[in-house]
Amino acid sequence: MKGGKRRSSNPAKGRTNSKKRFSSIADDSFFEATEQKRRRKFENDEEIKSSDEDGGDSDSEKEAGEKEEEIEETPAEKRKRLADAFLEKLRAKEREREENEESEEEGEGRREREGERDTLIAKILQQDQLEESGRVRRALASRVQKPERSEGFRFLVKHRQSVTCVALSEDDSRGFSASKDGTIVHWDVETGKSEKYLWPSDEVLKAHGLKDPQGRAKKQSRQVLALAVSSDGRYLASGGLDRHVHLWDVRTRQHLQAFPGHKGPISCLTFRQGTAELFSGSFDRSIKIWNAEDRTYISTLFGHQSEVLTIDSLRKERVLTVGRDRTMHLWKVPEESQLVFRAPASSLECCCFINNDDFLSGSDDGNVELWNALRKKPVHIVKNAHVSCSENKSDQNNLEGLSNGHKENEAQDSSRNGSAALSWVSSVAVCRSSDLAASGAGNGLVRLWAIENESKGLRPLFELNLDGFVNSLAFAKSGKFLIAGVAQEPRLGRWGRAASAKNGVALHPLKLS
Repeated sequence: MKGGKRRSSNPAKGRTNSKKRFSSIADDSFFEATEQKRRRKFENDEEIKSSDEDGGDSDSEKEAGEKEEEIEETPAEKRKRLADAFLEKLRAKEREREENEESEEEGEGRREREGERDTLIAKILQQDQLEESGRVRRALASRVQKPERSEGFRFLVKHRQSVTCVALSEDDSRGFSASKDGTIVHWDVETGKSEKYLWPSDEVLKAHGLKDPQGRAKKQSRQVLALAVSSDGRYLASGGLDRHVHLWDVRTRQHLQAFPGHKGPISCLTFRQGTAELFSGSFDRSIKIWNAEDRTYISTLFGHQSEVLTIDSLRKERVLTVGRDRTMHLWKVPEESQLVFRAPASSLECCCFINNDDFLSGSDDGNVELWNALRKKPVHIVKNAHVSCSENKSDQNNLEGLSNGHKENEAQDSSRNGSAALSWVSSVAVCRSSDLAASGAGNGLVRLWAIENESKGLRPLFELNLDGFVNSLAFAKSGKFLIAGVAQEPRLGRWGRAASAKNGVALHPLKLS
C-alpha cells in the first residue's frame, strides 16, 4: 500500500517534472542534432554530414580523431602498413608489365593471371630475403666485363688531406667520406655535388655529451678515422682521435649526440643492417654497442689484446673485428660469446663479411685470406696479392694459372720509396650477397676477386689502376660501381707516402653482362 501511495501521490507534480525533463532534453541542440543525424543515416542508409549548426564541432572532433589514430598506430601496425604498400607497389609493376604484353584478359584467365602474379611476387620477396640474410649468393663475378683502357677511376670529391673512410647509403644514391683534417663530406653519386658537415661549437658539443680529454690526450682532435651510415639513411656516425662517437642527422646534417666512453681513438664503426644498433671499435681494445634511435649506450665487448682496426656486421647479431694482436674475432652478441681466428703470420689490417659464416681479410704482409666460421685457419690464402705496379707486366699475363698471380715480394721494384707499406692490404670489400670482392693497397692497384662456390677459394678477375693508398672500399649494392677512398698516406699513420696521388673519392663503373 505504501508503494501505491507513492505512485499516486501528487500526480500533477510528477507530470510537471517529467515535462520539464523531456522539454530540457528536447531544447538541447546536441540531442536534436544527434537525433537528426541518426534518423537521416537510417533513412538514406549512408552517412550524411552534420548540419551547419554543429559543423565546427564535428570538424574539430574529426581532426582530433585523426590525430588520435596517428598517435595510436603501433610499430607493428606501421610495419604492416608499409609492407602492404610495398606489396601493392610490386603488384602494380607486375600488372603494368602484363598489360603491356597482353591488352585483353577476361574471366578465369584474369584470375589465373592474378594468382600467378602473387606467386611471382612471393618468390621475389623470398629471394630478396635470402639474399639479405646471406643464404643465397648472387653470381656477379662471372658477369663483370673486363674494363676498357679508356675506363678508369674518376674522382667525385677532393679532400685537402688523406681520406680515411668512405660509406654508401642503402640505395647507392649518396656517399659519405672523411679525412684527417676532420672534414666530413656528403656527396651525390651521379652528379658529384658535395656538401660539408659543419662541426658545432665547443659549447654545443659539450651539451651533446662531449667530455674533456683524458689520459695522454691533451686536447681535442677532430681527425676522423671511421664513418658508418644506418640502413634507413637517417643517421651518420663518425669517430676519430677525440675518442667520441658522433651521431649526425643525414637529412639536416646537424650534430645530434657525442657518445663518450672509449679511452682510445675510434678506429672503426658499423651499423647492424636494418637496425639503429651501432658498433664502435677503438684503440682501447674494446668494442662498444650503442643505440642511435634512443641515443643510449648498451654494452661493451672485451677480447682483443691490442688495438681494434676494422669492424663489420650484417643483419644477424654478429660482429667481425680484426686487431693488431694478429687475431680476428667473430662476436655472437646474444650468446655473449666469441670465436677467435689467428692469422698464420703477420698482423691483420682489415676484414669484411661475405655472409654470416664466411669472411675476407687483408694483412700487412700483402696477403688476402678467405675464412670460414667452422675453421680456425684460413680456407684459402692469396699470397702477395698487392705488389708494386712497376713489376714486369709480362709475368702478369697468366694470372689464372697462378694461385696469387704475382712474383714474390723480393722481386718488387724499389722505385716507389721501397716502402713495405705500399703492399699492405689496407681495405677489402664484398658486394653484398654476391661472389664479387675487391682489395686495395698502396701499390697503385685495386684488385677484383671472384669468390668460388662454397667459398673454396679466390680467383683473380681484373686490376684497376689507382695511384695512392686505398684506405677504404665500398661496392654499390647493385654491383654497378665501386667507390674507393684514396690518399697519399695510410689511414692510421704515416708509414709511407705516395706524393703523386690525389686525396679524394674515386668511382669506377662496372659493366655487367
